[in-house]
Amino acid sequence: MVVRDLTLSKSRLTLVKFSSVKSHIQSLIYIYKRPFLIGSVLILGALFWGITSTHSSLNHRIELKLGTYLAKIAATTEFRNVFLSEPKFKHTVVKGDTLSKLFIEAGLPQSTMYKVLEADLDVLVLDSLLPDNIIEFWVNDEGGLQKLVVFYNAAKQIVFTRILDGSFQVEIVKHEGVWQHRTVSGEITDSFYQSAISNGLTDQQVLNITNVLENKFNFSRDIRSGDKFKVLLDDQYIDGDATGESKILAVYVLSINGTYSAFQFSDGNFYDENGHNLYAEFQRIPLNHKARMSSKFNPHRKHPITGRITSHNGTDFAVPVGTKVLATSDGRVEQVTKHPYAGNYIVIEHSEKYQTRYLHLSKSLVKKGQKVSKGQIIALSGNTGRTTGPHLHYELHVNGSPVNPLTAKIPSGVSLTRRQFINFLSLVKRRKIMMDLS
Repeated sequence: MVVRDLTLSKSRLTLVKFSSVKSHIQSLIYIYKRPFLIGSVLILGALFWGITSTHSSLNHRIELKLGTYLAKIAATTEFRNVFLSEPKFKHTVVKGDTLSKLFIEAGLPQSTMYKVLEADLDVLVLDSLLPDNIIEFWVNDEGGLQKLVVFYNAAKQIVFTRILDGSFQVEIVKHEGVWQHRTVSGEITDSFYQSAISNGLTDQQVLNITNVLENKFNFSRDIRSGDKFKVLLDDQYIDGDATGESKILAVYVLSINGTYSAFQFSDGNFYDENGHNLYAEFQRIPLNHKARMSSKFNPHRKHPITGRITSHNGTDFAVPVGTKVLATSDGRVEQVTKHPYAGNYIVIEHSEKYQTRYLHLSKSLVKKGQKVSKGQIIALSGNTGRTTGPHLHYELHVNGSPVNPLTAKIPSGVSLTRRQFINFLSLVKRRKIMMDLS
């Protein structure tokens, strides 16, 4: 997998790649095929000319080898149709669309779809296409798919590109843009949800706010008419247009039952104004016992089945089919679905910052939208999808990127250090001023 983080605003560009050297070289060759071919002909031609002037006895052999080599190159599909001017098929996703249906409409075989899904195993995005996402199919003159692009919004695209061996590699392209502060405030008239939506917050923002404060304040039970709230947001803009992406920086609820607050600190976690961590603790592994690791987190692993160098975004635990799988922290079930290569899998959102994934399950014991608690049994391990044997694949994503779940910094209930606490109080003061709470 390749992850690009592109900061385009103010002419800043940052490129972060997590891919094998082999895939990178293959991509470069793909991009510069035609120039490479022409350059090779000229260089070899010049070499051939020089040789004929002094080594006429080698002339026939070199000419034969050169001709055979160029014939092989010319017969290779990957060295033709390098520059595609526009996608053959472009579609805005609507409710009811499936990937299989879209491939049929694009005139592409299901075998190609499965090659794309093989690359999707690294990111698992094609199971979560949403209405208004845009998908493009770039096809060459021979009718083969060269590139598939999914546009989530102006800030994020997923690009699947064919490489020399006929498989696909995946890139996540992110545009940083410009982030601008915005404060949303309101008074509760009916429910927090209705009041928040009517004052400009989205469904996802309301969900994130309730997740952050749910251990301190129950928005369904404790909210009262006349209670007030303020939310400090960071909204993303690219070329002056809002992308729909936003970050919650602070929440303040002034209720008849008391005052409840949440401020995001530099470590990405939320604390109340007194510095108490609002995130539930995580456990390191999703099992109630230790188990042998059959494969570690590795951005450059040689795949045991394909032999290709691809990222392994999680940790594999060698456990028998039917082993109890536990949620590693409190959260909400985002996905319960099936993938040809990932098998049956579950995705849990723990907050804006943390997400966990559990793959190759034999049975799911939770439903989409369900709240789960740390240590709750959510599934039974299995051997579904493409595997070399029964195991559980576990992933931890922090701010949208996979990290090593055994070494990453995770909420542990530990308090801020004295220096951190001083810096945190300074941040709270500044954000209260921004929210007109000083």
